[in-house]
Amino acid sequence: MRLYSILDLGYVKDAAAERVTAALLAGGAGLLQLRAKGCPLEQIEAVARRVLPLCRAAGIPFILNDHPALAAAVGADGVHLGQDDGSLAAARVLTGPGMRIGRSTHSLDQARAALAEGFDYIGFGPLFPTPTKAGRVAIGLDDIAAMEREVGSHIPAYCIGGIHPGNLPGVLAAGARRVVIVSALLQAPDIEAATREVVGMLG
Repeated sequence: MRLYSILDLGYVKDAAAERVTAALLAGGAGLLQLRAKGCPLEQIEAVARRVLPLCRAAGIPFILNDHPALAAAVGADGVHLGQDDGSLAAARVLTGPGMRIGRSTHSLDQARAALAEGFDYIGFGPLFPTPTKAGRVAIGLDDIAAMEREVGSHIPAYCIGGIHPGNLPGVLAAGARRVVIVSALLQAPDIEAATREVVGMLG
């Protein structure tokens, strides 16, 4: 599970959700998250129920961004929380035991705090400026090695933010072991081929 893919409805129209999901999975993505910032819960639930069976058939975990209660209702494998989305304990009350819960982190201190709180995995970034998180300051590559040593050796840690095939070698050279790639895959002319290329680079 070295490549974490995201079906982001900011890039993908509802009608294309299954097609894009199938391409990401066929290309070798190890996890798939549905991200739908600002969308009504009814829309998020409808898309989740359409793409979840594709993940199940492929044996790939399905993660819902935000909305722990909805994640539990649709039978997701996990839920991903931002820094302002509440505590792990509060989310666990809604999801029940057994669901993976991840946390976005934007500094080494936040990564350490997520590990200490007991999150199952983290996102770490954004490494580079990215339209997916417009306005968020990029944190660069300098702390990746320390983060992997202190946090990534205990729980999966996925570097995220502006990563694409052109800069991925530098991200790996800085010590990253797992990555999230969003726009570079979703906007590729051939999503499956682009995903397969990244998976090959990750080794």
